[in-house]
Amino acid sequence: MKITWYAHSCFLVETEDGSAVLDPYAPGSVPGLSLPPLEADLVLCSHEHSDHNFRRGVKRSGKEAKLHIERIESFHDEKQGALRGPNTIHVLEAEGLRVVHLGDLGHMLSDEQIAALGRVDILLIPVGGYFTIGPEQAAALAERLQPSITVPMHYRGAGFGYEVIGPVEDFLCRRDKVLRLETNVLRPEELETPVTVVLRCPV
Repeated sequence: MKITWYAHSCFLVETEDGSAVLDPYAPGSVPGLSLPPLEADLVLCSHEHSDHNFRRGVKRSGKEAKLHIERIESFHDEKQGALRGPNTIHVLEAEGLRVVHLGDLGHMLSDEQIAALGRVDILLIPVGGYFTIGPEQAAALAERLQPSITVPMHYRGAGFGYEVIGPVEDFLCRRDKVLRLETNVLRPEELETPVTVVLRCPV
């Protein structure tokens, strides 16, 4: 499995069973970022905001993906979607690994939602706050889910991201084992787990 981060909440997941892009962002929707041309079997979007639903920015391969995909409904805010609407959590299973992309989750998960997630091998979690859960909530959720690999997303970095959201460091200081990679590519089999992995923003 190969997971490539294109900053914000956009990832390309490539497996022997197929490939998927999650939450591609439209031109001009995220300060400092420009999505490169991407190709995949599937495009999965957590919700219909322009920084997460730029489907036409991804070329479809035309192949039939054999990825096992589960969807868990949640909300973009703590008021059951009254402020920012619904949010879909995507679970991709391939090569014996379960990858969970939380999208723009805006609240703590219920016991029922956590049970529906099942085992979490790789957790892609928003940590910047304001539009999503913040660093404290994200750390508490990651602690409860106990993934082998935790990858923070949807935060402000040097030269990119919304000014109103926080930096990744606010989340990392709440984690025990942190690994910073000099690449935006994650290959899970190469890592000693459990670990929180910070991927390099490709801007």
